[in-house]
Amino acid sequence: MTLSIRNQLPGTVTSLTPGEAMATVKVRLDGGQDVTAAITLDAVEDLGLAEGSAVRTLVKATEVALATGPVTGLSIRNRLSGTVRDVAAGAAMATVRVAVEGGELTAAITKDAATDLGLAEGSAVTVLFKSTEVSLFAV
Repeated sequence: MTLSIRNQLPGTVTSLTPGEAMATVKVRLDGGQDVTAAITLDAVEDLGLAEGSAVRTLVKATEVALATGPVTGLSIRNRLSGTVRDVAAGAAMATVRVAVEGGELTAAITKDAATDLGLAEGSAVTVLFKSTEVSLFAV
């Protein structure tokens, strides 16, 4: 299956916490960092997810935020340490490729944000995305 979502990181389900209609699924990425996905119980069942299931975590580039300093007091669960590999800035938007352990993520942010953060190749960043913005693909 080919998808337009560029951010696809392989991992393994480490835990499932079911709720009334949704579940949180914790995934250990192949690089060792953890991601939390909030998906429907129907999706958990349809994908046949259980601890130990191999999955790909999918996150649209437009849902990825970047921080260059400490991140505290924030409800966003997914915070991955990384290093900027490339910044491609246009007139209004920038695409920032970030190397994380086990792969690479792309953030689509405004050019002004990239400039204000001083992003350049080699910059240390924290990649942030909400658990509700993570989709899972069973491998």
